[in-house]
Amino acid sequence: MRMTYQVAIIGAGFAGLGAAIRLTLSGRNSFIVFERANDVGGTWRENTYPGCACDVPSHLYSFSFAPNPNWSKAYSPQPEIHRYLQQCVDRFGIRDRIRFNTEIVSTVWLEEQACWQLTDGRGTVTTARVVVAAIGPLNRPSVPKLPGLDTFMGTTFHSARWNHSYDLAGKRVAVIGTGASAIQIVPEIAPVVGQLTVFQRTAPYVTPRNNRSYAPWQQRLYNRVPTLQQLHRGFFYWLNELFGLSFMGNDVLNKVGTAQARKHLESQISDPELRRKAWPTYKMGCKRVLVSDDYYPALTRPNVELVTDRIEAVTPTGIRTQDGAERPFDVLIFSTGFVVADIYLNQTLTGRNGRSLLGEWAQTGAQALLGTTVSGFPNLLFLMGPNTGLGHNSVVHMIESQLNYAMDYIQKLEQVGDDAFLDVKPDVQERHNADLQQQLTGTVWASGCQSWYMNEQGRNTTLWPALTVAYRKRTRRVNLADYTIEHAHQVQEASVSSMK
Repeated sequence: MRMTYQVAIIGAGFAGLGAAIRLTLSGRNSFIVFERANDVGGTWRENTYPGCACDVPSHLYSFSFAPNPNWSKAYSPQPEIHRYLQQCVDRFGIRDRIRFNTEIVSTVWLEEQACWQLTDGRGTVTTARVVVAAIGPLNRPSVPKLPGLDTFMGTTFHSARWNHSYDLAGKRVAVIGTGASAIQIVPEIAPVVGQLTVFQRTAPYVTPRNNRSYAPWQQRLYNRVPTLQQLHRGFFYWLNELFGLSFMGNDVLNKVGTAQARKHLESQISDPELRRKAWPTYKMGCKRVLVSDDYYPALTRPNVELVTDRIEAVTPTGIRTQDGAERPFDVLIFSTGFVVADIYLNQTLTGRNGRSLLGEWAQTGAQALLGTTVSGFPNLLFLMGPNTGLGHNSVVHMIESQLNYAMDYIQKLEQVGDDAFLDVKPDVQERHNADLQQQLTGTVWASGCQSWYMNEQGRNTTLWPALTVAYRKRTRRVNLADYTIEHAHQVQEASVSSMK
């Protein structure tokens, strides 16, 4: 069966649902959403580990056009965020637009028809004038290639693929990694397990979370006076923007943040040796700054050990470190994050003249214009594409900025003709990405540490190097001068002429 739509959206997480809602609000109904799973939610559907929660304030980590006055806590737990996204689907009536359990395996540009041909895993073909790739960066768990891992006789799993059928009670547990998921998992499982060993390669900066609950009267107030909720959201937004300056060259603010993190550590850990192990040696912000009130106390429990010696090998019964010590374990839990910098698509994406997007990005590193459009791939819009990640504020704000750009793109496409397509000029894209990399050299992210922000070639393809207000301004409108405007009938005429 062959179906045709104005817009095809791949992915039903925050970005994909945001695109579907914005299209609906604009009165555009010729669109479809493809979701490989049986439910919406993306990251917030997939990650169900103990303690899973957002580290951005709830009222900021939600759509501005779909406020939720009923958040239970300052930082919402995973089930609540997932439920919020499900409620958005029903609130805006887009459920019947979503094709669940449908994975797109091939997306090919048809030049003479000026449209994209999408093929799913069942072989069903769909055509769409515009494709919105809302696949998200946190979809490919990263598991280190440790020597001997395949010989381990116990249980292993990644935090993003939590094994809920495995009972941790009384077990000898290794948590490998000390990133955002680990600092949430460790306090949750430490009281349950027999022995917990946390393997740390690099210490994170941890700042206070202050995760207070919202009282029923506050929720009622936000319901009755939405402006108060908007002000509450705005307060956290501008506070985060101010904090972001500490990553972008403001050493005074960086020192203030570092002092806050140091005070937090010293107030919760009294043992000098444990303090030394848990304190970072790089500049604050070079790696992701974490928020927690219970991670440090968990490290001080008698059944918890923080190990900083490098893992030499996994043995059939445990882990051996470079100091020669071997510890036995029943289960290894990898809290080692995701492959983000080298953007991964579980499909082939073929543009003009048979160009392979992943093939090109493998050579150049992932790059696009404003993280959204890519030269040689007309009418393709990425959400949360290259260099749109953040180290200081809510990515939902970035998604909404991109949605502004995407909606203006679609409107301009409608204005220039039914068979028209827009293609980013190569020099515009190259200049934009050169400017990005130049901006990044003056930030804390270029101060020398190893992080998941960098790809294998050491290029930062993940982060936006400035404040989000700057990105919002840049994405308010599409500058048609950045694109070539072409028409399918011109392509067809040129094809006929070449055959004569």
